[in-house]
Amino acid sequence: MFIATTIADCRAQRANLAGPVAFVPTMGALHAGHVTLLAAAATMGRHVLASIFVNPTQFGPGEDLTRYPRPLDHDLEKCRAAGVAGVFVPTVDEMYPPSEPPCTVDVPALTADLEGRFRPGHFAGVCQVVAKLFGIVQPEVACFGMKDYQQLRVVDAMVRSLNLPVRISALPTVRESDGLAMSSRNAYLNPEARRRATALYKALSTAKIMVENDGVLEPGRVEHAMKLLIETHGLSVDYTALRHPSTLTPLDVIEPKLTGGVVALVAARIDGVRRIDNMVLGA
Repeated sequence: MFIATTIADCRAQRANLAGPVAFVPTMGALHAGHVTLLAAAATMGRHVLASIFVNPTQFGPGEDLTRYPRPLDHDLEKCRAAGVAGVFVPTVDEMYPPSEPPCTVDVPALTADLEGRFRPGHFAGVCQVVAKLFGIVQPEVACFGMKDYQQLRVVDAMVRSLNLPVRISALPTVRESDGLAMSSRNAYLNPEARRRATALYKALSTAKIMVENDGVLEPGRVEHAMKLLIETHGLSVDYTALRHPSTLTPLDVIEPKLTGGVVALVAARIDGVRRIDNMVLGA
C-alpha cells in the first residue's frame, strides 16, 4: 500500500494502476462505517484508493477543526487491512497553497437550507475539496455513506453539473446495535450522552411508522413528533424535516409513491456535540 503526501506523488502512483479505481474520501478517525465503504469499493474497482484529510474549508468558526481526531497510524492500519492500494494524506498547504487564490464550487439550490442554514459555507468547502480530490485521484467511482444525506446529494449534483467522469455510489448508513449512526464524532460523547444520542434514530423510526404504517400525510405533524421525541431526551434540536429525496425541497403533502419516497432529516446537539442523521421513508 502506497502512502502519498503530495499531489505529484499521488498522481504518479495513480498512473501506475491499471484498471478502474474506486475511491473513498475520508477525514480519518476511521470506524466500521468507513471499513464498510472500503469493502464496497473493492467490489466496484480493480483498485481501492482512499484519502485522509481533515478539510479546513468545510469547518466554520467555533467548530471542532482543531480537536477533530487524527489517529493516522490507526487509520492507515485499517486501510491496509481492507486491502487498499494507496492512501493520499496531504497537508493543508499541499491542498491549498497559500500562493494560489481559492476557487469556490457550490450547488446553491441544495445548500441554502438544513445543514447550510446552520453551517454557512460548509458545503462550498465540501465541494471544493471533493472536486480537488477527484481531479487528483481520477477515480471511476467514489463511495459515500448516506449518513450525510445532504452532502451526498450535493456531491452528486456537483459531479453531474460539472460533467465530472466519476460515478457516485451511495452506501447505507452503518449503525451501532442501538441504532446510533456511526460517526467519528461519537468519540466526543460520554456514556450518558451516548445513550441519549439514540433519540435521533428513535425519532426517525417514529417518522417511518407514521409515514409507512399510519399513512400520515402532513409533513408538519411528522416533523413535530420527531422534534418532541428528541427534546424529551434532553437534546437541543436544530431541525427536523421531511423533504423530497432528490431536490431536498419541502413537501406540501407526503406522497412517497409520487416522489420515490421521502427523506426524514434531523440535527441536534448533545452536551455541545452536534449530530445529524436521516432515513428514507416509503421508498
